[in-house]
Amino acid sequence: MATYVMLTTLTDQGRKTIKENPQRIKEVNKEVEAMGVKILAQYALLGPYDFINILEAKDNKVVSKVAVELGARGTLQTLTMAAMTLDEFIGNL
Repeated sequence: MATYVMLTTLTDQGRKTIKENPQRIKEVNKEVEAMGVKILAQYALLGPYDFINILEAKDNKVVSKVAVELGARGTLQTLTMAAMTLDEFIGNL
């Protein structure tokens, strides 16, 4: 399994949805997991991004599908990056 960091920014529509139904965040998490991605950690942020998600997925194809599916809804934009532990990084040098 590979690890990914997904930063998300809510659109105006997304902020309205969250304000009206904050539990929607957890509903989306279940939908993401149903697409084959495990959410290892999730935090709300202050600054240019609204959330950071640490994800685990089989490969880039799976996490790309999630990013496209979520973005197509019009409620958020994503920036997804592959990540590795420091030990993995050092082992590759």
